[in-house]
Amino acid sequence: MKAVVKTKPGYDNIEILDIEEPKVEADKVKIKVDYSGICGSDIHSFKGEYANLKAPVVLGHEFAGVVVEVGEDVKNIKVGDRVTSETTFATCEECIHCKTKDYNLCGNRKGIGTRVNGSFAEYVLSREESIHILPENVSTLEAAFTEPLACCCHAALEKTSISEDDIVLIIGPGPIGILLAQVVKSRGAKIIMSGVEKDIPRLELAKELGVDVLVNVGKENLEDVVDRETNGNGVTKVFDCSGFMPAVNQALRLIQKKGTFVQVGIFAKKLNEMDQDAIIQREITYVGSRSQKPTSWDLALDLLSSKKVNVEKLITKIVYLDDFKEGMESLISGKEIKVIVKSFK
Repeated sequence: MKAVVKTKPGYDNIEILDIEEPKVEADKVKIKVDYSGICGSDIHSFKGEYANLKAPVVLGHEFAGVVVEVGEDVKNIKVGDRVTSETTFATCEECIHCKTKDYNLCGNRKGIGTRVNGSFAEYVLSREESIHILPENVSTLEAAFTEPLACCCHAALEKTSISEDDIVLIIGPGPIGILLAQVVKSRGAKIIMSGVEKDIPRLELAKELGVDVLVNVGKENLEDVVDRETNGNGVTKVFDCSGFMPAVNQALRLIQKKGTFVQVGIFAKKLNEMDQDAIIQREITYVGSRSQKPTSWDLALDLLSSKKVNVEKLITKIVYLDDFKEGMESLISGKEIKVIVKSFK
């Protein structure tokens, strides 16, 4: 089968290869991939910056398709089912996190597209426990967004909670920021979203999808906007989707005392200078949100099925496997919002 393979560590080192189709056994499910999204972590993998990746490996982990074969131990999934899958392929099954199904925190977790072959291929293998059958009214194209949407559900609805009384600041209008905004809006909150000059098209899309107030920080003072929109009280919650430390430090001073800051974006450096005084003196709850867990997927699929989240509006380019690098390079250049890879012509 055709697949996008990261052949070795370092910049690029990605080839379109013809490799053997995955073999099914035990609790494994073989999926014919329809669509697979290029994620920010795939960009880091392309650049050789993702330490968790074990090359050689087929990249890709945001996907949906149709089941074509199941192992002898599979009980609830059958050939012909339209499905998506969590990125968890295997865990230790013994740690305290596995026992509570917080698989995203298992230290021995093997992820699809990083430790085992992923979805930028004609077929991908997953375990039955990670499979989710799609609602009838959710297409496989929409379902290819379930993984990033689940990350947003985990951040907004599991690591904290959202109500119609909240005024929320979201930093960064990338795909995650725009998806997260829709999750927050589904609970009735008011949203302020900030970005820079080059983010204008993304900010405009966010506005179309429900964001109440846009802030171009290159031309407007974010603090003034927050004061105006909150009567000087500050926002109740902040979600950082940028991983940009100066923006984080500014936002820590824009939250109400006893407010909540959820860190979604990944920083370029592990150690950064943070305004810890703002956290301590204002009793801010600073929360890390890593990936997603099984319950996050149920929330995401419910939002897709109820049409409270529009994912197709984010798609600005669709490429086939042969043109993967074209899609990756256009995304890196900033020309696209979300690029989707189609496995079959």
